[in-house]
Amino acid sequence: MAEIISMPQLSDTMKEGTIIKWNKKVGDKVSEGDILAEIETDKATQDFEIDVSGILLFIGVKKGGTTRVNEPLAIIGEEGEDISFLLSKLKKNKTEKKIIEKNNKKEEKRIFISPLAKKMAKKIGIPIKKIKKGICEKGRITKKDIEIYQKTFDINVNNEDLSFLNKNNNNNNNNSSNQESTHYPHSSMRKRIATHLTNSKFTAPHYYLMIEINVGKMIQLRKNLNEKLTLEEKISFNDIIIKAVSHSLRNHPNINASWKEKEILCYSHINIGVAVSVKDGLIVPVIRNTDQKSLLQISKEIKDKVLRSKSKKIQPEEIENSTFTVSNLGMYGIEFFTSIINIPNSSILSVGAIIEKPIVKDSKIEIGHVMKVTLSCDHRIIDGTTGSSFLNSLKKLLEDPITILV
Repeated sequence: MAEIISMPQLSDTMKEGTIIKWNKKVGDKVSEGDILAEIETDKATQDFEIDVSGILLFIGVKKGGTTRVNEPLAIIGEEGEDISFLLSKLKKNKTEKKIIEKNNKKEEKRIFISPLAKKMAKKIGIPIKKIKKGICEKGRITKKDIEIYQKTFDINVNNEDLSFLNKNNNNNNNNSSNQESTHYPHSSMRKRIATHLTNSKFTAPHYYLMIEINVGKMIQLRKNLNEKLTLEEKISFNDIIIKAVSHSLRNHPNINASWKEKEILCYSHINIGVAVSVKDGLIVPVIRNTDQKSLLQISKEIKDKVLRSKSKKIQPEEIENSTFTVSNLGMYGIEFFTSIINIPNSSILSVGAIIEKPIVKDSKIEIGHVMKVTLSCDHRIIDGTTGSSFLNSLKKLLEDPITILV
């Protein structure tokens, strides 16, 4: 008997998936355990292993198409089986869902506003859609909402000014209509990043601490180690930084923590997330128990997970449960930057480029190598003195890195 195959939930946060590749075509035989398709989730691209056998009779989502979890993907049944009833059922359900979605969108677009507020907004030049919802319990936009918006964005124009702005806007609209723009849909990963980082930025009160580190000895340590290692084993500066971070976290457990509704959770384990740039965005594979691993073990694991992240073969469990995150843009020549905290972490370290500059040593000026690092902190958990102590500990370790090998 024919069976409808639905979009599986391949991660705990997955709401929809995109078909990257169908490994079977209509008419092919499929067996339990076969990889039917490759599906991009909000975290990674994963193989969809089928748990039934039969003939692939229908594909409902084309390559590149996106659908929500539990929505129909395909139909598998017996060879020559009549599935017209199932197809008509799917078509009916699809039509009904479109009608519901259309009605929901109409309801969302409807903006409730008082006549006075509407008149004020028009006079001042505030687009009502920018406000969307008022502060009153039922969300109705009132005079008070217009005044708040006006003060927030420092809008202060009279009627004459407004007509001038409207004229310019009309000209801009006419010019832009003659230009071509490129539009492309958000990928599942990009939507996940947007949601996650927006939630972090507006939930955790961020502040930033920056320190400059003399990395001359770190450069020499890396050089000495790499002279004794094979090409595949070469150590990077990032490997050394992550190892030093794990030591510093062990000495400052209040940094290795998360904010919970009723408590602060300090972790006994140290799992460091490493921010990796990929085609569609950013992935943060996690190196677990870094304080218990050698520098060479950390280096090998990072190389493996970075490679699989870029090829979208990293597994969801490998990008979960970090307790601290490191983001390094030094290889791109960026000397200083700040990062948004990767919640539920309480902080993230931003690592800049190593640069040559004059430094003072023993009351003498000489050319040295320095690196700026910035710690983004969640002020609910980490006070300034706590964050500063962690950074000074890290600075000490990186300025005399031989101690991290002991």
